Amino acid sequence: MPIVVDVDVMLARRKMSVGTLAERVGITPANLAVLKNGRAKAVRFTTLAALCEVLDCQPGDLLRWEPDGDDGAADVTP
Repeated sequence: MPIVVDVDVMLARRKMSVGTLAERVGITPANLAVLKNGRAKAVRFTTLAALCEVLDCQPGDLLRWEPDGDDGAADVTP
């Protein structure tokens, strides 16, 4: 998937455990693990905002885009 989630990077920078972050954000550790491991298909803005608040960061610190590597062209089909 071209969207990469860097929650683990911010956890390391903040020296915080997954369990602590999940508790402070108000989601289950299992759901946080799905997000952290790149298996999530979507994230709610409220969850993203809570992650940013707890980790004292911006959404761009948690999410980044990487090309798929197919042919370099982005799929823009509506």
